[in-house]
Amino acid sequence: MAHIDTTPATDANQMSQEDMAAARLPIAYRDRCAHLLAPLNRCRFENFYLPWKCMDERHGYEKCQYEEFKKRVAKMEQLKGEAKLKATAGGAASAGAL
Repeated sequence: MAHIDTTPATDANQMSQEDMAAARLPIAYRDRCAHLLAPLNRCRFENFYLPWKCMDERHGYEKCQYEEFKKRVAKMEQLKGEAKLKATAGGAASAGAL
């Protein structure tokens, strides 16, 4: 079984807009995991979209998408925490001014 790098793209392995257009990726899928989607789509096409083919490529792409999702959730939690701290600090400052 081949090892597939499932990490989200960095600047070194990120696909350019031209590469994504050449791979005919829909605009909605041109994200940090596009470098894994292009080979997956090629494999699917070459294997007539048989569900038991391209399992390694699909797993790598889905894992990358999940890692990106976890990053977005963590960022949202961080922003919510900062907003909550700002709201409580702002409320305490205005209550002390009375």
